[in-house]
Amino acid sequence: MFEFMFSIPQNIIFGKSSLKKLPSILDNLPSGKIMILSGRRLEAIGTVKKVTDILDEAGIEHVEFLDIEANPSVETVNAATEAYLNNNTAGIIALGGGSPMDVAKAVGVLAVYGGDITQYEGGGKVPGKIAPIIAIPTTAGTGSEVTAFSVITDKSRNYKLTVFSNELIPAYALLDPELIMSLPADVAAATGIDALVHGIESYLSKAASPFTEAMAEYAIKSIGRNIRRFVADRSDEEAASSMLLGSTFAGIAFNWARLGDVHAMAHPLGGYFDIPHGIANAILLPVVLEYNALADNGKYEVIYHLLKTGKDKIYQGTNSLVEEVKKLLHELQIPEKLSAVGVMEDKIKDMAKDAMKSGNITVNPRKTEIKDIEMLYRKAL
Repeated sequence: MFEFMFSIPQNIIFGKSSLKKLPSILDNLPSGKIMILSGRRLEAIGTVKKVTDILDEAGIEHVEFLDIEANPSVETVNAATEAYLNNNTAGIIALGGGSPMDVAKAVGVLAVYGGDITQYEGGGKVPGKIAPIIAIPTTAGTGSEVTAFSVITDKSRNYKLTVFSNELIPAYALLDPELIMSLPADVAAATGIDALVHGIESYLSKAASPFTEAMAEYAIKSIGRNIRRFVADRSDEEAASSMLLGSTFAGIAFNWARLGDVHAMAHPLGGYFDIPHGIANAILLPVVLEYNALADNGKYEVIYHLLKTGKDKIYQGTNSLVEEVKKLLHELQIPEKLSAVGVMEDKIKDMAKDAMKSGNITVNPRKTEIKDIEMLYRKAL
Protein backbone atom coordinates (compact mmCIF):
# COMPACT_ATOMS: atom_id res chain seq x y z
CA MET A 1 0.00 0.00 0.00
CA PHE A 2 1.36 3.44 -0.95
CA GLU A 3 1.90 6.22 1.57
CA PHE A 4 -0.86 8.72 2.24
CA MET A 5 -1.92 11.40 4.70
CA PHE A 6 -5.08 13.22 5.69
CA SER A 7 -6.47 15.72 8.17
CA ILE A 8 -9.75 17.53 8.76
CA PRO A 9 -8.46 21.01 9.64
CA GLN A 10 -11.79 22.66 10.37
CA ASN A 11 -14.91 22.60 12.52
CA ILE A 12 -18.04 20.99 11.08
CA ILE A 13 -21.43 21.51 12.75
CA PHE A 14 -24.43 19.49 11.58
CA GLY A 15 -28.04 19.47 12.69
CA LYS A 16 -31.54 20.77 12.13
CA SER A 17 -31.75 24.49 13.03
CA SER A 18 -27.98 24.61 13.54
CA LEU A 19 -28.03 27.96 11.71
CA LYS A 20 -29.02 29.46 15.06
CA LYS A 21 -25.53 28.64 16.35
CA LEU A 22 -24.02 31.20 13.98
CA PRO A 23 -23.47 33.93 16.65
CA SER A 24 -21.58 31.54 18.94
CA ILE A 25 -19.39 30.48 16.01
CA LEU A 26 -18.64 34.11 15.18
CA ASP A 27 -17.48 34.58 18.77
CA ASN A 28 -14.48 32.41 17.84
CA LEU A 29 -13.45 34.65 14.93
CA PRO A 30 -11.80 38.08 15.00
CA SER A 31 -14.29 40.73 16.12
CA GLY A 32 -15.66 43.08 13.52
CA LYS A 33 -18.15 43.39 10.70
CA ILE A 34 -19.02 40.21 8.79
CA MET A 35 -19.69 40.04 5.04
CA ILE A 36 -22.37 37.73 3.64
CA LEU A 37 -21.54 36.47 0.16
CA SER A 38 -24.54 34.93 -1.58
CA GLY A 39 -26.82 35.20 -4.61
CA ARG A 40 -30.01 36.96 -5.60
CA ARG A 41 -32.07 33.75 -5.74
CA LEU A 42 -31.36 33.06 -2.08
CA GLU A 43 -32.25 36.65 -1.32
CA ALA A 44 -35.54 36.28 -3.17
CA ILE A 45 -36.62 33.14 -1.30
CA GLY A 46 -35.71 34.57 2.09
CA THR A 47 -32.64 32.46 2.92
CA VAL A 48 -30.37 35.50 3.21
CA LYS A 49 -32.88 37.11 5.58
CA LYS A 50 -32.75 34.05 7.85
CA VAL A 51 -29.06 34.76 8.34
CA THR A 52 -29.35 38.52 8.69
CA ASP A 53 -32.19 38.17 11.23
CA ILE A 54 -29.97 35.96 13.40
CA LEU A 55 -27.09 38.43 13.11
CA ASP A 56 -29.33 41.41 13.86
CA GLU A 57 -30.78 39.74 16.94
CA ALA A 58 -27.24 39.07 18.18
CA GLY A 59 -26.16 42.64 17.44
CA ILE A 60 -23.55 41.58 14.87
CA GLU A 61 -22.78 44.14 12.17
CA HIS A 62 -22.89 42.83 8.64
CA VAL A 63 -22.80 43.82 4.98
CA GLU A 64 -23.99 41.86 1.99
CA PHE A 65 -22.64 41.13 -1.49
CA LEU A 66 -25.32 39.23 -3.38
CA ASP A 67 -24.33 39.57 -7.03
CA ILE A 68 -22.68 36.15 -7.33
CA GLU A 69 -23.62 34.27 -10.47
CA ALA A 70 -23.33 30.60 -11.41
CA ASN A 71 -19.81 29.91 -12.66
CA PRO A 72 -18.53 33.12 -10.95
CA SER A 73 -16.04 35.25 -12.83
CA VAL A 74 -12.78 37.03 -12.07
CA GLU A 75 -14.74 40.29 -12.32
CA THR A 76 -17.16 39.15 -9.61
CA VAL A 77 -14.27 38.22 -7.33
CA ASN A 78 -12.76 41.68 -7.85
CA ALA A 79 -16.06 43.44 -7.08
CA ALA A 80 -16.64 41.34 -3.96
CA THR A 81 -13.07 41.96 -2.75
CA GLU A 82 -13.50 45.71 -3.21
CA ALA A 83 -16.73 45.60 -1.17
CA TYR A 84 -14.98 43.56 1.54
CA LEU A 85 -12.09 46.01 1.86
CA ASN A 86 -14.25 49.14 1.65
CA ASN A 87 -16.39 47.95 4.56
CA ASN A 88 -13.51 47.07 6.91
CA THR A 89 -14.78 43.52 7.15
CA ALA A 90 -13.26 40.90 9.48
CA GLY A 91 -14.67 37.67 8.04
CA ILE A 92 -16.98 36.07 5.51
CA ILE A 93 -20.16 34.03 5.61
CA ALA A 94 -20.42 32.08 2.33
CA LEU A 95 -24.10 31.22 1.94
CA GLY A 96 -25.19 29.06 -0.97
CA GLY A 97 -23.74 26.45 -3.28
CA GLY A 98 -20.28 26.23 -4.75
CA SER A 99 -20.36 29.67 -6.40
CA PRO A 100 -20.50 31.82 -3.21
CA MET A 101 -17.96 29.53 -1.55
CA ASP A 102 -15.56 29.74 -4.50
CA VAL A 103 -15.86 33.53 -4.44
CA ALA A 104 -15.45 33.64 -0.64
CA LYS A 105 -12.21 31.68 -0.84
CA ALA A 106 -10.88 33.95 -3.59
CA VAL A 107 -11.89 37.10 -1.68
CA GLY A 108 -10.29 35.64 1.43
CA VAL A 109 -6.99 35.41 -0.45
CA LEU A 110 -7.10 38.83 -2.12
CA ALA A 111 -8.27 40.65 1.01
CA VAL A 112 -5.08 39.56 2.79
CA TYR A 113 -2.48 39.32 0.02
CA GLY A 114 -3.82 41.56 -2.78
CA GLY A 115 -3.31 41.22 -6.50
CA ASP A 116 -5.55 39.36 -8.95
CA ILE A 117 -6.91 35.87 -8.38
CA THR A 118 -5.24 34.68 -11.61
CA GLN A 119 -1.88 35.17 -9.86
CA TYR A 120 -2.78 32.35 -7.46
CA GLU A 121 -3.86 29.86 -10.12
CA GLY A 122 -2.63 26.34 -9.47
CA GLY A 123 -1.31 24.92 -6.22
CA GLY A 124 0.91 26.24 -3.47
CA LYS A 125 0.68 29.95 -4.32
CA VAL A 126 -1.36 31.16 -1.34
CA PRO A 127 1.27 32.40 1.16
CA GLY A 128 -0.61 31.67 4.38
CA LYS A 129 -3.88 32.10 6.27
CA ILE A 130 -6.70 33.92 4.49
CA ALA A 131 -9.65 35.88 5.85
CA PRO A 132 -11.80 33.54 8.00
CA ILE A 133 -14.78 31.90 6.29
CA ILE A 134 -17.91 30.27 7.64
CA ALA A 135 -19.39 28.14 4.85
CA ILE A 136 -23.14 27.47 4.98
CA PRO A 137 -24.26 25.21 2.10
CA THR A 138 -27.80 25.57 0.75
CA THR A 139 -27.42 22.72 -1.72
CA ALA A 140 -26.34 19.12 -1.27
CA GLY A 141 -23.89 19.30 -4.10
CA THR A 142 -20.48 20.87 -4.30
CA GLY A 143 -18.93 19.91 -0.98
CA SER A 144 -17.01 23.17 -1.27
CA GLU A 145 -17.54 23.82 2.43
CA VAL A 146 -14.82 21.24 3.17
CA THR A 147 -12.47 21.57 0.19
CA ALA A 148 -9.25 23.41 -0.59
CA PHE A 149 -10.29 24.50 -4.09
CA SER A 150 -11.69 27.70 -5.58
CA VAL A 151 -12.86 27.52 -9.21
CA ILE A 152 -13.29 30.88 -10.96
CA THR A 153 -14.16 31.61 -14.60
CA ASP A 154 -11.64 33.71 -16.54
CA LYS A 155 -13.79 35.06 -19.36
CA SER A 156 -10.76 36.33 -21.26
CA ARG A 157 -9.73 32.69 -21.79
CA ASN A 158 -13.13 30.97 -21.62
CA TYR A 159 -11.39 29.02 -18.89
CA LYS A 160 -12.20 27.88 -15.36
CA LEU A 161 -9.07 28.44 -13.32
CA THR A 162 -8.49 26.57 -10.07
CA VAL A 163 -6.72 27.87 -6.99
CA PHE A 164 -5.65 25.06 -4.66
CA SER A 165 -4.37 25.46 -1.10
CA ASN A 166 -5.30 23.97 2.26
CA GLU A 167 -5.45 27.58 3.45
CA LEU A 168 -8.72 27.88 1.45
CA ILE A 169 -10.59 25.37 3.59
CA PRO A 170 -13.24 27.34 5.51
CA ALA A 171 -12.70 27.64 9.25
CA TYR A 172 -16.26 26.41 9.87
CA ALA A 173 -18.82 24.44 7.90
CA LEU A 174 -22.34 24.89 9.21
CA LEU A 175 -24.66 22.15 7.88
CA ASP A 176 -28.35 22.80 8.48
CA PRO A 177 -30.60 20.45 6.46
CA GLU A 178 -33.48 22.93 6.73
CA LEU A 179 -31.59 25.21 4.32
CA ILE A 180 -31.73 22.71 1.46
CA MET A 181 -35.38 21.80 1.92
CA SER A 182 -36.68 24.63 -0.27
CA LEU A 183 -34.63 23.78 -3.36
CA PRO A 184 -36.45 23.48 -6.71
CA ALA A 185 -36.59 19.86 -7.91
CA ASP A 186 -34.28 20.45 -10.88
CA VAL A 187 -31.62 22.12 -8.72
CA ALA A 188 -31.89 19.34 -6.12
CA ALA A 189 -31.34 16.78 -8.89
CA ALA A 190 -28.40 18.54 -10.57
CA THR A 191 -26.56 19.38 -7.36
CA GLY A 192 -27.25 15.95 -5.91
CA ILE A 193 -25.72 14.26 -8.94
CA ASP A 194 -22.71 16.58 -8.65
CA ALA A 195 -22.17 15.27 -5.12
CA LEU A 196 -22.64 11.68 -6.28
CA VAL A 197 -20.00 12.18 -8.99
CA HIS A 198 -17.63 13.51 -6.33
CA GLY A 199 -18.11 10.30 -4.39
CA ILE A 200 -17.73 8.01 -7.40
CA GLU A 201 -14.73 9.74 -8.96
CA SER A 202 -12.83 10.07 -5.70
CA TYR A 203 -13.51 6.39 -4.96
CA LEU A 204 -12.12 5.35 -8.35
CA SER A 205 -9.21 7.81 -8.27
CA LYS A 206 -5.67 6.50 -8.48
CA ALA A 207 -4.95 8.74 -5.47
CA ALA A 208 -7.63 7.10 -3.30
CA SER A 209 -6.62 5.88 0.15
CA PRO A 210 -8.43 3.87 2.84
CA PHE A 211 -9.51 7.18 4.37
CA THR A 212 -10.96 8.66 1.17
CA GLU A 213 -12.53 5.34 0.18
CA ALA A 214 -14.38 5.20 3.51
CA MET A 215 -15.63 8.77 3.04
CA ALA A 216 -16.64 8.07 -0.57
CA GLU A 217 -18.47 4.84 0.22
CA TYR A 218 -20.58 6.60 2.83
CA ALA A 219 -21.29 9.43 0.38
CA ILE A 220 -22.29 7.16 -2.51
CA LYS A 221 -24.61 5.12 -0.31
CA SER A 222 -26.13 8.13 1.43
CA ILE A 223 -26.76 10.04 -1.80
CA GLY A 224 -27.60 7.10 -4.05
CA ARG A 225 -30.31 5.80 -1.74
CA ASN A 226 -31.87 9.17 -0.94
CA ILE A 227 -31.62 11.36 -4.04
CA ARG A 228 -34.86 10.09 -5.56
CA ARG A 229 -36.74 10.70 -2.31
CA PHE A 230 -35.20 14.13 -1.93
CA VAL A 231 -35.99 15.28 -5.47
CA ALA A 232 -39.52 13.92 -5.11
CA ASP A 233 -40.09 15.75 -1.80
CA ARG A 234 -37.52 18.25 -0.57
CA SER A 235 -39.40 18.58 2.72
CA ASP A 236 -38.40 15.00 3.59
CA GLU A 237 -36.10 15.80 6.51
CA GLU A 238 -34.43 12.39 6.63
CA ALA A 239 -33.62 12.47 2.91
CA ALA A 240 -32.40 16.07 3.13
CA SER A 241 -30.11 15.23 6.04
CA SER A 242 -28.69 12.21 4.22
CA MET A 243 -28.07 14.25 1.08
CA LEU A 244 -26.34 17.06 2.95
CA LEU A 245 -24.09 14.72 4.91
CA GLY A 246 -23.36 12.68 1.80
CA SER A 247 -22.33 15.80 -0.08
CA THR A 248 -19.97 16.87 2.70
CA PHE A 249 -18.40 13.41 3.03
CA ALA A 250 -17.91 13.33 -0.75
CA GLY A 251 -16.21 16.73 -0.50
CA ILE A 252 -13.84 15.43 2.16
CA ALA A 253 -13.06 12.42 -0.05
CA PHE A 254 -12.24 14.35 -3.20
CA ASN A 255 -10.31 17.02 -1.33
CA TRP A 256 -7.69 14.34 -0.70
CA ALA A 257 -8.18 11.90 -3.61
CA ARG A 258 -9.03 14.40 -6.37
CA LEU A 259 -11.54 13.38 -9.06
CA GLY A 260 -11.18 12.24 -12.69
CA ASP A 261 -12.09 12.77 -16.32
CA VAL A 262 -15.70 13.77 -15.59
CA HIS A 263 -14.65 16.88 -13.69
CA ALA A 264 -11.74 17.64 -15.98
CA MET A 265 -14.20 17.73 -18.89
CA ALA A 266 -17.03 19.46 -17.02
CA HIS A 267 -15.11 22.64 -16.21
CA PRO A 268 -14.53 23.63 -19.87
CA LEU A 269 -18.25 23.09 -20.51
CA GLY A 270 -18.94 25.72 -17.87
CA GLY A 271 -16.28 28.02 -19.28
CA TYR A 272 -17.42 27.86 -22.91
CA PHE A 273 -21.17 27.29 -22.60
CA ASP A 274 -22.02 28.32 -19.03
CA ILE A 275 -23.60 24.92 -18.38
CA PRO A 276 -24.45 24.32 -14.70
CA HIS A 277 -21.69 22.20 -13.22
CA GLY A 278 -23.98 19.45 -11.95
CA ILE A 279 -25.66 19.04 -15.33
CA ALA A 280 -22.30 18.83 -17.10
CA ASN A 281 -21.11 16.17 -14.65
CA ALA A 282 -24.33 14.19 -14.97
CA ILE A 283 -24.22 14.00 -18.76
CA LEU A 284 -20.54 13.02 -18.79
CA LEU A 285 -20.70 10.42 -16.00
CA PRO A 286 -22.06 7.39 -17.95
CA VAL A 287 -19.72 8.08 -20.88
CA VAL A 288 -16.64 8.26 -18.66
CA LEU A 289 -17.72 5.23 -16.62
CA GLU A 290 -17.88 3.22 -19.85
CA TYR A 291 -14.40 4.44 -20.79
CA ASN A 292 -12.91 3.71 -17.36
CA ALA A 293 -14.44 0.22 -17.15
CA LEU A 294 -11.31 -1.26 -18.70
CA ALA A 295 -9.35 -0.21 -15.61
CA ASP A 296 -11.85 -1.54 -13.05
CA ASN A 297 -10.35 -3.49 -10.16
CA GLY A 298 -13.61 -4.49 -8.50
CA LYS A 299 -14.78 -1.07 -7.40
CA TYR A 300 -17.57 -0.88 -9.99
CA GLU A 301 -19.35 -3.75 -8.24
CA VAL A 302 -19.01 -2.02 -4.87
CA ILE A 303 -20.47 1.22 -6.27
CA TYR A 304 -23.29 -0.71 -7.94
CA HIS A 305 -24.39 -2.28 -4.66
CA LEU A 306 -24.10 1.03 -2.80
CA LEU A 307 -26.32 2.72 -5.39
CA LYS A 308 -28.79 0.00 -6.22
CA THR A 309 -32.15 0.10 -4.48
CA GLY A 310 -34.70 -2.70 -4.35
CA LYS A 311 -34.27 -6.47 -4.20
CA ASP A 312 -32.80 -7.04 -7.66
CA LYS A 313 -29.08 -6.55 -7.00
CA ILE A 314 -27.47 -9.00 -9.41
CA TYR A 315 -24.21 -7.53 -10.71
CA GLN A 316 -23.35 -8.70 -14.21
CA GLY A 317 -20.20 -6.77 -15.00
CA THR A 318 -19.19 -3.12 -15.33
CA ASN A 319 -22.09 -2.35 -17.66
CA SER A 320 -24.47 -3.00 -14.75
CA LEU A 321 -23.16 0.14 -13.05
CA VAL A 322 -23.31 2.20 -16.25
CA GLU A 323 -26.93 1.19 -16.83
CA GLU A 324 -27.86 1.86 -13.20
CA VAL A 325 -26.43 5.39 -13.48
CA LYS A 326 -28.28 5.99 -16.76
CA LYS A 327 -31.50 4.82 -15.14
CA LEU A 328 -31.02 7.20 -12.21
CA LEU A 329 -30.32 10.19 -14.47
CA HIS A 330 -33.38 9.39 -16.59
CA GLU A 331 -35.62 9.18 -13.53
CA LEU A 332 -34.30 12.55 -12.34
CA GLN A 333 -35.11 14.05 -15.76
CA ILE A 334 -31.57 15.24 -16.42
CA PRO A 335 -30.64 15.81 -20.09
CA GLU A 336 -28.88 12.83 -21.63
CA LYS A 337 -26.72 14.57 -24.25
CA LEU A 338 -24.54 17.68 -24.37
CA SER A 339 -26.31 18.78 -27.55
CA ALA A 340 -29.51 19.12 -25.48
CA VAL A 341 -27.86 21.88 -23.39
CA GLY A 342 -26.42 23.86 -26.30
CA VAL A 343 -22.92 22.40 -26.70
CA MET A 344 -21.51 22.65 -30.23
CA GLU A 345 -18.96 20.33 -31.78
CA ASP A 346 -16.72 23.14 -33.06
CA LYS A 347 -15.49 23.83 -29.50
CA ILE A 348 -14.48 20.24 -28.71
CA LYS A 349 -10.80 20.61 -29.60
CA ASP A 350 -10.44 23.78 -27.51
CA MET A 351 -12.31 22.24 -24.57
CA ALA A 352 -10.17 19.11 -24.77
CA LYS A 353 -7.00 21.21 -24.51
CA ASP A 354 -8.36 22.91 -21.40
CA ALA A 355 -9.50 19.60 -19.88
CA MET A 356 -5.99 18.19 -20.25
CA LYS A 357 -4.67 21.00 -18.02
CA SER A 358 -6.65 19.61 -15.09
CA GLY A 359 -4.82 17.67 -12.43
CA ASN A 360 -7.84 15.37 -12.32
CA ILE A 361 -6.69 13.77 -15.57
CA THR A 362 -3.58 12.41 -13.85
CA VAL A 363 -5.56 10.46 -11.23
CA ASN A 364 -8.27 9.13 -13.54
CA PRO A 365 -8.20 5.31 -13.29
CA ARG A 366 -7.59 4.89 -17.04
CA LYS A 367 -4.74 6.76 -18.71
CA THR A 368 -6.21 9.56 -20.80
CA GLU A 369 -4.77 11.51 -23.72
CA ILE A 370 -6.23 14.45 -25.59
CA LYS A 371 -7.60 12.23 -28.36
CA ASP A 372 -9.51 10.29 -25.70
CA ILE A 373 -11.03 13.48 -24.28
CA GLU A 374 -12.13 14.57 -27.76
CA MET A 375 -13.70 11.13 -28.32
CA LEU A 376 -15.54 11.31 -24.98
CA TYR A 377 -16.91 14.79 -25.73
CA ARG A 378 -18.18 13.59 -29.11
CA LYS A 379 -19.75 10.52 -27.55
CA ALA A 380 -21.51 12.70 -24.95
CA LEU A 381 -22.61 15.21 -27.60
